[in-house]
Amino acid sequence: MPGNGLFKKLYRVRGHLSQTQFIAYGFLAIILTGTFLLMLPLSSRSGEASGFLNCLFTATSATCVTGLVAYDTWSHWSLFGQLVILAMIQTGGLGLVTIGVFLSIVLRRKIGLKERGLMQESINALQIGGVVRLAKRIVVGTAVLEGAGAALLALRFIPEYGAARGIYYGVFHAISAFCNAGFDLMGFQGPFSSLVHFYDDWVVNLVVMSLIVIGGIGFIVWDDISRNKFRVRRYMLHTKIVLLTTLVLVFGSAWLFYLFEKDNLLVGMSGGGKFLTSMFSSITARTAGFNTLDTASLTDASKMLTVVLMFIGGSPGSTAGGVKTTTMIVLYLHLWSTVKRTYGVNAFGRRLEDDVLKQASAIFMINLTLALTVALFIMATQKFPVMDVLFEAFSAIGTAGMSTGITRGLSGTSRLAVAFLMYCGRVGSLSFALSFTQKKKVARVKQPVGRITIG
Repeated sequence: MPGNGLFKKLYRVRGHLSQTQFIAYGFLAIILTGTFLLMLPLSSRSGEASGFLNCLFTATSATCVTGLVAYDTWSHWSLFGQLVILAMIQTGGLGLVTIGVFLSIVLRRKIGLKERGLMQESINALQIGGVVRLAKRIVVGTAVLEGAGAALLALRFIPEYGAARGIYYGVFHAISAFCNAGFDLMGFQGPFSSLVHFYDDWVVNLVVMSLIVIGGIGFIVWDDISRNKFRVRRYMLHTKIVLLTTLVLVFGSAWLFYLFEKDNLLVGMSGGGKFLTSMFSSITARTAGFNTLDTASLTDASKMLTVVLMFIGGSPGSTAGGVKTTTMIVLYLHLWSTVKRTYGVNAFGRRLEDDVLKQASAIFMINLTLALTVALFIMATQKFPVMDVLFEAFSAIGTAGMSTGITRGLSGTSRLAVAFLMYCGRVGSLSFALSFTQKKKVARVKQPVGRITIG
């Protein structure tokens, strides 16, 4: 079949790379391809070629499903450019490996053990068994959920924008929401306005919030829920932790947003508007990138809360970024265990492996170090408020896509640094680091024990 030649070439390349290297280089290939497509005069609304750096920034943001933009998507890009961005969002959200495996299934190509291992690494599956079946469910489930979201949004947009435009807007925003990308086409109401016009619209808010949450809980959780339905006791430990943490973060953060903004941006809103904006601010901060409030006008407390939520992000094996909910829970459980002087880290009657704690600590420290390093670099080279710079850096590493408005004012080097954060945030900071070290052989001789004082 015609597609087999392409897959054979890909798998030949795969033989010379580790799993993490293949995934990292795959995302880089998508970004570079998208960059050159966006540089075409056909991609801009004016018919003029866009600069390389801004196209690279946009392609990185779309592929890494972030949402930080140098240009307003509606104002600058033509229909072709918007479709290129949408294709990068969909590919980046699902992952190149997932799409490749699904196409291999369609083309009836045999999927070997190496490819299954790559799929397991790509979606953070707990075991290699069943990953092919999971790939089918991911693609089909994504199509169904995005289709349903697009239909509901189209029903809302058609009366306002007409049939063709309403359907297109429904599809674009459904895909962008499900993939936690945050790209929007509402710039005709004002550049970079996002969904502010719909702050009290129940249909738009509920559909977008639902897609963000479903896309952000992870494909592993999907599979577990689809198999066990409402039999919660049969859920895997991973699923229980993700669902409980998500509920606490969504409703707890919404309550805090309300407290922080009730005398600021929420003044004058109806009860429904206050509820929707508080919930939306809580959900979108965890890597989605849309906003229904003017982010630059938030109180410092709300900005700091948003930074924390962006850093945490969604859950493993999802369309979301951040250090992930499970990482934070493992670290807090370890803290609780240390304070109580108990043996091991326990949750829901199960003890977590020691390697999980090591991995969680590594991810937390790498992401924190990268974000602070880039923030310090921007502060040293440009004059922006400290909170705005921290907001931008943590938004990039968490692939959240929210900004107080300084993105357009970043210098060329600052934009490259932010683009690097977006790339690491999507590929996974630990995976990116491992892509340089995974094949190195470590001597099996342990060093003598040394003692230091902690705390």
